[in-house]
Amino acid sequence: MDKTTGKPAVQHKNPLARTLLEKLDYDQLTNCMRCGFCLPACPTFSETGMEPASPRGRIAMMKAAVDGIMVPDQQFEDQMSLCLGCRACEPACPADVKYGQLIEQTREAIEEHASHSLPVKVVRRTVFKHLFPKRGSLKLLGGSLSLYQKSGLRRAVRSTGMMKLLPRSLSEMEAVLPEASSKGVVERLGTFYPAQGEPIAKVALFRGCIMDVMFADTNVNTVELLSAAGFDVYIPESQVCCGALHAHSGEMKDARKLAATNIDTFKQLEIDYIVSNAGGCGALLVEYDHLMQEDAAYRDPAQWFASRVVDVSTLVVEKGRIPTFAQPEAPLQDGKLKVTYQDSCHLRNVMKGASAPRVLMKQVANTEFVEMAEADRCCGSAGIYNIVQPEMAGSILEHKMEHANNTQAGFMLTSNPGCLLQMKLGIEQHSCNHDMQAMHIVDFLHERMVKSQ
Repeated sequence: MDKTTGKPAVQHKNPLARTLLEKLDYDQLTNCMRCGFCLPACPTFSETGMEPASPRGRIAMMKAAVDGIMVPDQQFEDQMSLCLGCRACEPACPADVKYGQLIEQTREAIEEHASHSLPVKVVRRTVFKHLFPKRGSLKLLGGSLSLYQKSGLRRAVRSTGMMKLLPRSLSEMEAVLPEASSKGVVERLGTFYPAQGEPIAKVALFRGCIMDVMFADTNVNTVELLSAAGFDVYIPESQVCCGALHAHSGEMKDARKLAATNIDTFKQLEIDYIVSNAGGCGALLVEYDHLMQEDAAYRDPAQWFASRVVDVSTLVVEKGRIPTFAQPEAPLQDGKLKVTYQDSCHLRNVMKGASAPRVLMKQVANTEFVEMAEADRCCGSAGIYNIVQPEMAGSILEHKMEHANNTQAGFMLTSNPGCLLQMKLGIEQHSCNHDMQAMHIVDFLHERMVKSQ
């Protein structure tokens, strides 16, 4: 062992192995006891039954590559890509292994040595460098999608069969996209929205990138829900993408640049909390301290930022005034409306926010909350996983919908935009109850509370 670094003193001939040795936290690799508690929690292991498709198996492969026992080949890279990054293994781990950090470090190393085709390079550069980081590009995307959806072009494209030219996973997702908009929450509400009644605290909304284009109504509803619960809400206009998709795809340098911008932006505000309404975003925001730990200039500001990040449901339940929920507009035949809930993996496993959404759902008048079996298991969305790994994502979704159908619920609620689209797709493909609606929990609560007042 190298006494300075605490890592194996191995001279790797393989370039990827050298980078893995440099980047991977060796203490975390050795913390894994191979006990197997992670196995039943892992969706890819459950689907395949293969050890390399489990957290324990992937950690063993990482350590073997770093120790010089194996060369990280294509199979190694494929298994790292197959991981959903749901992090369900972390709560199950008695040794508290930081698997999420290990998989991101590994993907960063792989990306440094990746040899992408020209089309893939163009797509990655466009998405990671020019689309997500720039508000102007996102507004242009929102406006273009809105025109496509409302002008009749969408109908024409579908009727001519042009969608068949796209990969099936993309055409399926196009079918369930909500109405896009170039006007986000700031354009609709401004940068400050006061509390109803005496303010409890000052909060700032993290509006996200895709959230503010494809789910702008949810952002607006989030602000109004927070206001009704007693919070002054600030919406800093200069905030940017959280960097989660960058981090999950190995683009860690860009993720850190985005984090630095967000930290600078929110640090200027005298706020008590930074509120997220998307589990995927919130999970990275709450770990900005880890993301920026090697940057001396941002180490303390990142800790300040991360300590204030909270999910909207958690904040309303733990600190807010839970408003009175309205009666449903239409009478119900059996007296109650059944709702169920699909956990956002990152909200549950990283932000520890599983209970608050359930508390709120149970407060709604004439509503029966039905717990879905394996609601804590990933739905297969995982950012863009359902696009790049459609076969595995589809298999996971099919099993998810078996449990959803058993609830006989009229509403499938969730707390993350990717999960929401995935559940909409699941209802289209596998639901035996075609009246079931997939909905963000904020929109559901807003409709039965804020909107009715």
